[in-house]
Amino acid sequence: MAYLEVKLHTLSEGEVSRLHVGVKGTMNALLLKDLADKTRRGQRGRIERRKVGGGNAYGYDVVRKVDGGGELARGECTINEHQAQVIRRIFRDCAGGKSAKRIVHELNRDGIAGPGGGASDASTINGNPKRGNGILNN
Repeated sequence: MAYLEVKLHTLSEGEVSRLHVGVKGTMNALLLKDLADKTRRGQRGRIERRKVGGGNAYGYDVVRKVDGGGELARGECTINEHQAQVIRRIFRDCAGGKSAKRIVHELNRDGIAGPGGGASDASTINGNPKRGNGILNN
């Protein structure tokens, strides 16, 4: 936009300069990092209280109940025995030397639905360690 001499204006800042872009960009990056840290700290606290940290985890069912104050108690879960058997099978097969691709092929062959309800692929098993997803990482 600078090359074409197009000026950017906002309601709160007026004309936006290169300085605004640099400073606001830095401040927003710090804000996002701080928010991510607070989110992880909150999730860790919930997990330490034996509650669900966030999202639905394969192998567990969400329990809906009302607490003593009449409020919906959030984060309660119970083991889904059918899915737990699938998870045990995955870990047993993995420990036995089978690849994630082979394990998923056998699960799909046996008609066992993945966490999303449909067929699975190797990433369902392996996931991404940095993101903490996948059955082996959870």
